[in-house]
Amino acid sequence: MSGQRNPNRLVHEKSPYLLQHAYNPVDWYPWGEEAFAKARAENKLIFLSIGYSTCHWCHVMERESFENEAIAEILNRHFVSIKVDREERPDVDRVYMLFVQSTTGSGGWPLSAFLTPDLEPFLGGTYYPPEDRYGRPGFGTLLKRLAEIWADQSGRILEQGENVTRSIRNYLEEVKVRETVPLNPEWRDHAYRQFAAGFDSEEGGFSPAPKFPRASVFSFLLRYAHRTQAGTALDMALFTLRKMALGGIYDQLGGGFHRYSVDSRWHVPHFEKMLYDQAQLVAVYTEAYQLRADPLFEKTIRETLDYVLTVLRSPEGGFYSAEDADSLPATPGAAEKREGAFYVWTREEVDQRLTPAESPVFCRTFGVEGGGNVDPASDPHDELRNQNVLFVQNDRELVAKLTNHTPEEVAALLESAREKLRRARDQRPRPHKDDKVVTAWNGLMITALAKAHQVFGDPRYLAAAQQAARFIRARLFPGRLVRSFRGEPSRVHGFAEDYAALIQGLLDLYESDFDSGWLRWAGELQVQMNALFADPKGGYFNTAQDSPDILFRMKDDHDGAEPAANSVAALNLVRLARIFGQKEFQHSASRIVGSFGPTLERMPSALPWLLVAMDAAIAEPTQIVVAAARNDPQLPAFLHEIRQRFIPNGIVLLADGGESQAWLEQHVEALCAMRPAASGPVVYLCQNFTCELPINDLDQLRGRLGGN
Repeated sequence: MSGQRNPNRLVHEKSPYLLQHAYNPVDWYPWGEEAFAKARAENKLIFLSIGYSTCHWCHVMERESFENEAIAEILNRHFVSIKVDREERPDVDRVYMLFVQSTTGSGGWPLSAFLTPDLEPFLGGTYYPPEDRYGRPGFGTLLKRLAEIWADQSGRILEQGENVTRSIRNYLEEVKVRETVPLNPEWRDHAYRQFAAGFDSEEGGFSPAPKFPRASVFSFLLRYAHRTQAGTALDMALFTLRKMALGGIYDQLGGGFHRYSVDSRWHVPHFEKMLYDQAQLVAVYTEAYQLRADPLFEKTIRETLDYVLTVLRSPEGGFYSAEDADSLPATPGAAEKREGAFYVWTREEVDQRLTPAESPVFCRTFGVEGGGNVDPASDPHDELRNQNVLFVQNDRELVAKLTNHTPEEVAALLESAREKLRRARDQRPRPHKDDKVVTAWNGLMITALAKAHQVFGDPRYLAAAQQAARFIRARLFPGRLVRSFRGEPSRVHGFAEDYAALIQGLLDLYESDFDSGWLRWAGELQVQMNALFADPKGGYFNTAQDSPDILFRMKDDHDGAEPAANSVAALNLVRLARIFGQKEFQHSASRIVGSFGPTLERMPSALPWLLVAMDAAIAEPTQIVVAAARNDPQLPAFLHEIRQRFIPNGIVLLADGGESQAWLEQHVEALCAMRPAASGPVVYLCQNFTCELPINDLDQLRGRLGGN
């Protein structure tokens, strides 16, 4: 199509999503003053379309409507059409998603909204089919009708836009004036009961289908179980994590998690792979491994990180955003992409590529059937007929009995079969990759790599985390954070979530390599975050004060696919308080949590990561200081002993007598007395920097730390 049409204005953008639409016949504008000025000058309505490059229904609406010459002609004649990448401009997405959800009761992408020339929304929805269906108007009919109303009765639309905007503004003002409430430990118990009430005891997860791998839920449950010794909370989390790792939502050949499961068994996924899912789930599985050293968890972590480091890592060290769900089938002459085409297999394809010994073992293990293993109810568009989504159906011992092999033979046959099918799959057309580097998601990935390095000691993980942090500092921090990078930094400044996730990553990176430079940068970013986003009543707005093109400054009150900026920031502030002994950080964290009191009273399960932050805020401040020279040969053993344990509300500092310690001593006077000893590492277990007797023996350290 791009060879047959002239490009529109999106051809000059960097976002892969916007570039996908650069040759549509629609006269698209990016979000900005040029489009707004045209709408005002020509007195035209604005059609706003928001999506992202790996969004399946965004692709469908593009094929059906935005490539349609007749629909494009209506849009170009009567509207100013604006296309927005929600990953590049989450602030724009939040404003108009709030409108769509509040007026229709649901939301999603593509988000389709109609605005007055003053950016006030008056009508919205998600996907619109091109023609009239089931008694509902199609997109073309809707556009014509709106153009007629605007020409004849524009006052009706302007009044509706003003009313809607006033209602949303009044609601947000009511939220803003709410007073911060005292922290209530019972919120944690209430949230636990809500998760337990929704728990699927047969398949894991906390909702009916579709099931999302919402990482912050596991983070909360692991901490709740650790603090209360509630075995059920731990069992729910570990059981679900195992089910996910064995299911089709996990890529059994290539590692990494798909976006969500359309069924209740974690079997048939929506196949896109998002960086933020990989990052958060690696961190969660690493913490689960600290509590229960399950080989499946380690395998899942290592394979997922191998996928990220191989497929989603840029040459400069940043991490790309996502891979699409759709791709071209490998069959000759295939012209239309299909969901999951890269990942699924027919029984015939498996038999052709494997030996007579390998194929039965592989098929018995991963549930491969002759007619495919996908329930038609999980395949409403009939894209997976006769296909198999790989999941672990039987364990090695059962497969050995079923195929008349020893378990050791099964393991060897599976290893060779998986390698053959991986190589065969690599020859298929790969899904589109969104090679935009998003600051927030890279911060989450730095956390994942740092935590995995701490527990498993793989130097590749630490090196990758360090390189990503250096990349962000060099290319995405020209004195103020930038949201994203693709060839060059975006023109969009970073949002509160970018600051919060990066600060978190830097704190975790410090605890991996003990370079105080990361702490210094984290502190600088925190000061800047306060200046740009702070609400005097507590917490942070998502957008900065100097955002010129946004109707409302909002705060997220839900930890969803990504944790809310305030939830991450609250825990960051608690950790900064632990490191530097600064009580004002602790007070700020408590004010953030308390500012969401109404939500936590009504539905605390909406904010599990904020409850993680509250758990830390009301816990006794714990520091573990290791006094040792960096080149002390015994240091790795002492760190290993500490890092194998789940210590969620503790921080680890290194007193090495060098420049890092000298800088830290300027802020933490207690460190001045902690110096490396010639005899080997010395560990101080401290509460609010009041320390127990020093420990210089590994067995003694093991006993004092205890088990999980």
